[in-house]
Amino acid sequence: MSISTASKALNNTGRMGDETRERVKRAAADIGFRPNALAKGLLSNRTFTIGLLTNDTYGRFTLPVMAGITEALVDHGVSVFLCTIEDDPALGKVHVDAMLDKHVDGIIASGKRIDRRLPVDLSNLPVPVIYAFTEGAPGSVTFCADDYQGAALAVEWLQGLGRCRIAHVTGPESFVSVRERARAYRDLAGDELPVMYGMWSEAWGHDAVAQLWSTVGAKPDAIFCGNDQIARAVVDALRERGVRVPEDVSVVGFDNWEIVAAQTRPPLTTVDMNLKALGREAGLTVLALAEGRSVEPGIRTLPCELIVRQSCGGSPGR
Repeated sequence: MSISTASKALNNTGRMGDETRERVKRAAADIGFRPNALAKGLLSNRTFTIGLLTNDTYGRFTLPVMAGITEALVDHGVSVFLCTIEDDPALGKVHVDAMLDKHVDGIIASGKRIDRRLPVDLSNLPVPVIYAFTEGAPGSVTFCADDYQGAALAVEWLQGLGRCRIAHVTGPESFVSVRERARAYRDLAGDELPVMYGMWSEAWGHDAVAQLWSTVGAKPDAIFCGNDQIARAVVDALRERGVRVPEDVSVVGFDNWEIVAAQTRPPLTTVDMNLKALGREAGLTVLALAEGRSVEPGIRTLPCELIVRQSCGGSPGR
């Protein structure tokens, strides 16, 4: 058959019978045919590559985001290059220049928190830039999790279990995510117990329980924690005091860091920020921009999900 017919069959374009298209694809598979990506890029003025830039060298947030980006783009024949820059502006510029030298179709910036920009200037680049779980430039498209909604899920679940003295032990107040979660907690649980701000650490979880149990009066019957590390320490500190989880006190974390949540005893109920879904949306958006489609700028918050395990009592069906 003609070259144009074979091309249309392999690229799933044009009008032809299903049998003809399948015959071409079978023949291509039999001879090990692979399209020439360089030639394809020259024809389309694209390289079918996306750069992912992050200062999250540990990968706690970036790896699930990258998994979502890759999942969204693999069927479009697009590959993702990951570059970590720590907090080094010079290293960031080196990586950005390298991405531009490779003619990536776009760049996705990701980080460790939503209220800090990466230490590198990504404005006025000749390729589209999308931000995911980091602060974006003015007029950009930025994706982040809905911290208020996620915290509300946790508090409402605890209240639905009949818990009425809910404490909130969380991280530094300087984080906008911390403030949003605390705002949801206060809106739903009231001001009877003050928000306990501290560090993102297990040590702070132990200290917070010591403070709560050293005060005179009624103790909390639930503790909503700002991340899973704090929550695991809270569970351990309660056990050390003979307080049963979840019979006496329900505990809920935030992040759904499975290596922590699943190993907590009992396993930890926690809020999942759906970072993989966030990555998928970011990937599809940068692809749309690379293809010349119009995308409305702005901040897009994606909903969180409560992952119910044994630490709070109850079940998904209550």
